[in-house]
Amino acid sequence: MSMTFGIVLTPRSGAEWATAVRDAEQQGYRTLLLPDTLYTPSPFPTLAAAAAVTTTIRLRPNVLAVPLRTAAATVRETAALQLLSDGRFELGVGSGRPDASSEAERLGMPWGSAAERRGQVAATVAAVRAQVDPAPPVIVAANGPRMLAAAAEYADRILLAAAPQATEAELAEMVRIVRDNTDRAIAFSHQLVGIGDQLPYWTSARMGLTAEGLRAAGAAGVLDADPTTAIETLETRREKYGIDEVIIPGELTAPFAPVLARLRA
Repeated sequence: MSMTFGIVLTPRSGAEWATAVRDAEQQGYRTLLLPDTLYTPSPFPTLAAAAAVTTTIRLRPNVLAVPLRTAAATVRETAALQLLSDGRFELGVGSGRPDASSEAERLGMPWGSAAERRGQVAATVAAVRAQVDPAPPVIVAANGPRMLAAAAEYADRILLAAAPQATEAELAEMVRIVRDNTDRAIAFSHQLVGIGDQLPYWTSARMGLTAEGLRAAGAAGVLDADPTTAIETLETRREKYGIDEVIIPGELTAPFAPVLARLRA
């Protein structure tokens, strides 16, 4: 089981986007990820633009909030991305962030109960698999026990959507819930929160978190700045929990570069 890496980027202009995604591909990132919010560009056209200037990097929304669009709309857009990317699209889906209900309201879409939204995720995945050829891999973002158990039934991969302060023990518990609810082999992904003393702007300025405080809390998402120690941590988690994809916020690519270079070598 090899380890792969995804990078989360958002565009600032068309030209900058083309350069950024080509750079990510050349640096060795396997997957390009783009948030799905009303405060970032719409993921489908943005990923289509990335497909036009790349050849190998895979393309994934991180993740589509199913309450923001119908299953039929997701099927249509997924089919278009699969065509334009020559099959490099990956369907990242989730039931929606807790604070995204206002975004659904702005789009004129209903925001159901947690159970209803879990059902929407399953229905959307089933529709895409039935109507898109080739059907893309399905990555489901999950945090709570009910969503983890539900995703275990149909996901190809589960993104452990843990809070920034989540410890390794909490990641292990999330993996256990999934494995207790399926006999299928499911891969896991985890997104980094920081490297050494460096955190993304949103985490530090908007959430008020610090690297020191996260380390004190035992946050699993903060990697050691030393590449050797960081690699040991990642490889241990791959072996123990099956976390074989690590997602890197774009703001952390510079401190992560030595880790990526060593692993590629």
